[in-house]
Amino acid sequence: MDRTFTLTEALLIAGAAVLLTLLIHGWWAARKASPKRPEPSAGARAEPQLDAEGHPVAQVSKLDSVMDALSAGDSVFTGFQHADTLPMVVHKARPPRRPSLRLDALIDVIATLHLEAPTTGEAALAHLPPTRRAGSKPFAIEGLNTESGEWELPLAGERYGEFQAGLQLANRSGALTEIEFSEWVHKIQAFADGVGAMADFPDMREAVARGRELDQFASQHDAQLSVELRAKGAAWTLGFLTQAAGTQGLVHGGLPGRLVLPAAEEGEPPLLALQFDARAALADEGELQALRAVTLVFDVPQTPEALEPFAALQEVARRLSRDLEAEVVDGDGQPLGPHGFAAIYEDLARLYRQLVSRDLAAGSPAARRLFS
Repeated sequence: MDRTFTLTEALLIAGAAVLLTLLIHGWWAARKASPKRPEPSAGARAEPQLDAEGHPVAQVSKLDSVMDALSAGDSVFTGFQHADTLPMVVHKARPPRRPSLRLDALIDVIATLHLEAPTTGEAALAHLPPTRRAGSKPFAIEGLNTESGEWELPLAGERYGEFQAGLQLANRSGALTEIEFSEWVHKIQAFADGVGAMADFPDMREAVARGRELDQFASQHDAQLSVELRAKGAAWTLGFLTQAAGTQGLVHGGLPGRLVLPAAEEGEPPLLALQFDARAALADEGELQALRAVTLVFDVPQTPEALEPFAALQEVARRLSRDLEAEVVDGDGQPLGPHGFAAIYEDLARLYRQLVSRDLAAGSPAARRLFS
């Protein structure tokens, strides 16, 4: 049935058509006046922003996921359709991988723990072994920080793309044994299972052989150089000894029967130690305990040659012998004079050279760990 529009209805329809035409024209004019931008397509990245000089500004919206992929060993283009759509991501390379400050292939056997995807520091901390020793040998577990590219002990709030675990091959307790190696493998495998890593362990027989060879070198080049001070006349009380040693900068070393000359850097091993009968320090009436001999010593591998510990030992021994009215003697009880000290120094200089030739210079981190 045909319907005839009234005049009012016709005017309303005509007005709506004119209004729609004006809106479309206004949108089109505004679009033509705005800067041209490409239409985003599936898998493509938005056009990079430009700075005041017209250079692209690096985009960071997807860098976290890309860095995670890099840490897992995946391609930088994983998950994207076209490499040419990520020019700015290509320029954002991961920081150079830095060597570990705690593990050293010279004195450690190292296992690598590969992750399929980065994990958190919280997950690593939750699965760390309760102890960091296998028998008498210390070990450490480090994570490769996805942000800094540095090896570090796992920390909460950080992300790690890989782990490594190192077990010391030898120390003053002896060489690495097969039992210690097996215990280490068991603990590291449990950690790897906990964080979802694939552990790659070195050959046990080869590691044990390396440990024995390193232990043989260490036993032949370990030295604690000492001189003894013996009372010429009256013995000393503990208080008198402590007072005389204090004038030379020696302080209590935290253990009974031991005073130390601290190193300049906090946390470093002491430069010298003065050792005496611990019973005098533990006695209820220490001042009644007579002391007739003390030993002044320094640990050669633990003390950097540059600090001249041998010269310090000679000087402290000379001053203490004066203040205590004591005689300086060697291990055989023979008096030590300038010629005797000169002969000792020749042997010491030879030992320093042998340690350096093995990359175990006295006072270096590796030497301090090996000779501990």
